[in-house]
Amino acid sequence: MNRLAGKSALITGAARGIGRGFAEAYLAEGASVAVADIDLDAARKTASELGGAAYAVHIDVTRQDSIDAAIAAVVAQTGKLDILINNAALFDAAETVDITRASYDRLYAVNVAGTLFTMQAAARQMIAQGHGGKIINMASQAGRRGESLVLVYCSTKAAVISMTQSAGLNLIKHGINVNAIAPGVVDGAHWDHVDAMFAKLEGKVPGQKKAEVAAGVPAGRFAVPADLAGMAIFLASPESDYILSQTYNVDGGQWMS
Repeated sequence: MNRLAGKSALITGAARGIGRGFAEAYLAEGASVAVADIDLDAARKTASELGGAAYAVHIDVTRQDSIDAAIAAVVAQTGKLDILINNAALFDAAETVDITRASYDRLYAVNVAGTLFTMQAAARQMIAQGHGGKIINMASQAGRRGESLVLVYCSTKAAVISMTQSAGLNLIKHGINVNAIAPGVVDGAHWDHVDAMFAKLEGKVPGQKKAEVAAGVPAGRFAVPADLAGMAIFLASPESDYILSQTYNVDGGQWMS
């Protein structure tokens, strides 16, 4: 439908999984897409496979110089930045009494500080351009409620929801809409990793936790990245110009708000 024709997008954590799915959807809608990832080789492979107006950019969202260089690379490639999807994130799980400062620092550095300062750098570029933009942060159903073994991750995603609200209120005066997507459970390598963690922590056999969680989704299945793409396109398009500071649940009915 070319709803994003002529737009320049940067998607972090886009070498695989949800980020790759967003990149594919944006390309189909006419955007040029920076496939940004800490693993540059993987980003290059993904960009090559997607083809068209996809290109690879290195980004480490825990380093300001890397964030700034990624924004500069997008502008050098396309002359502007219209859309940011803050997708890069880490997951960990532990009993509350076993949480380490190293795990806490690592998740907050990527999920919270990484989201904030990538959003900030993108907003500065969009303000300098003078024609607004769209920023989409990736929250989670985990940010809507606590989970017994996921204290740190849940709190980082709650912070993303809160940052989205405040940044949206602040940046709309520049024509920048900030919103977020809260996925539920999305199939892929990420959830295979989560399943392995829970197998160890809860004494389950591999695959058991994944099957239990899938059975609890009202829609009857895990999501796949394509299930999230429609919302990501909508929030980047002119159709969402009057929407800001919202977090949309795309989770098969797991959370209502």
